[in-house]
Amino acid sequence: MSRAYPWIQVGLRTAVNLFFRRVEVGGTRNVPAERGGLVVSWHPNGLVDPALILTQCPRPIVFGARHGLFSYPLVGNLLREVGTVPIYRASDMKDTSTDARRAANRKSLEALAERVAGGSLSALFPEGDSHDHSGLQALKTGAARLYYRARQLAPDAEPPAILLTGLHYDDKQMFRSSALVAFFPPLELPPHLDVTPDGDVDGDEIRSLSRELTEHMEQTLRNVVHATESWEVHDLLHRSRRLVRAERAHRSGESPGKTTIGERVLGFAEVRDGYLQARNRDPVSTAALRARVTQYDADLRSLQLEDYDLDAPPKTQSAKWIALLAVQALGVFFFLPPLVFVGYLVNLPTAGLLLGIAKLAGKRRKDEATVKLVLGMLLYPLTWASVGIAAGFGHHQLHLGFPRIPDAPVSAGLIAAALSAIGGAAALRYWVVARETARAVRVRLTRARAIRSVAQLRRDRALIYDGFSELIETTSVVSEADDSPAGSQRAPIVGPRSMDASSDRPASESVGVVPAAD
Repeated sequence: MSRAYPWIQVGLRTAVNLFFRRVEVGGTRNVPAERGGLVVSWHPNGLVDPALILTQCPRPIVFGARHGLFSYPLVGNLLREVGTVPIYRASDMKDTSTDARRAANRKSLEALAERVAGGSLSALFPEGDSHDHSGLQALKTGAARLYYRARQLAPDAEPPAILLTGLHYDDKQMFRSSALVAFFPPLELPPHLDVTPDGDVDGDEIRSLSRELTEHMEQTLRNVVHATESWEVHDLLHRSRRLVRAERAHRSGESPGKTTIGERVLGFAEVRDGYLQARNRDPVSTAALRARVTQYDADLRSLQLEDYDLDAPPKTQSAKWIALLAVQALGVFFFLPPLVFVGYLVNLPTAGLLLGIAKLAGKRRKDEATVKLVLGMLLYPLTWASVGIAAGFGHHQLHLGFPRIPDAPVSAGLIAAALSAIGGAAALRYWVVARETARAVRVRLTRARAIRSVAQLRRDRALIYDGFSELIETTSVVSEADDSPAGSQRAPIVGPRSMDASSDRPASESVGVVPAAD
């Protein structure tokens, strides 16, 4: 690993923090301070996934990446500087003999294993490729083979840790969304897998152990990343999470407030676990509950309300509320538009160019964020600098024509560049703020015009919440009493609450969760 690694990490952390509105991390105490280990995660978002892990992991980390990435300008240089080891996939080397590809991979495996055996951390994405699916794809055995080879190289040392890691995104390809990185406790292995095998890395013993270890990792990682069978189910569970949270806050007499992504992930894990149990035990009732949630969502959307809008009627007659809303509207609709106009004028061409390149260069949605992150680090600063230079030159020319105007090209350039950057940031948030301001008025008018509809939706929400709770309680009781082989072999529930099992803090504290809602 080069001396440039800390500087590259700082640069990447800056880029990640600019791309994402909020990045939360949990379970960093689960990362061993000195012991070697494997960081294993799914791969839903191209090069953004390793960038998040590299910037949020408390220790330096070595990656294995497909060798084709090393040929990309800038990306290849970064990969080499952080010590990334190339991985040679059959799908990328169709014109190369099988023996040559295996020899290259053997060399890569040996390099990574030596680092892990020496106490370093290595990260692999055992799905083999990034994807746009809502669930985990079948894992390759490379990570397991690496684990056993590292044990062979240091047979007397403490075995490497296998750290399953959850990566969660609000909207993975969207600029200024949120992300969560969750490091879980080291994976516990059954006795027959917790061994240091003899023989060659390609021998039958290691191949057999690697297949079993891969199946064990896949079963647990599927719960860590909260995989679902489809995006339809994924969206339905998030809708149920918001419903459950709003009703729970209403019954406790508390204000739901706003959520962090950490809390949303925790809530999603709870709802997903209950859904999977209920679906397996009572599919008919679960399907009926899904239909009720879908209808409730349609009715709520027709009124353009959210779950928490059904509670606590707004104080439309309050003089303080009217004054605050008037000040907000004045700022949003009068003072901000000129700055936003400058932001759009300067940054929109660059944004359009960046979006076009991302669409052309990104074969799938998961590649778009990578292209935006890498090129955006270059194009936007160049745009602001170009505007500043042009403004400085123009101001100087204006001074030559009108000598009474002070000759201050440097100040004019700096101000123009700063307004370009600030205007771009304001433009990103303007429509969200404008919609929220307009919505503040619309919600209150809607409640005044549709009191009966709101009351009915509140009753529907309460009934769905009770039905969901009853279904989960029933399946939980059945699961605890079930002594059949099917019940005993059910995959363990691994959710974010367990990510800080080795820490003296609750998991919610480590991921920055605060009491609040969407």
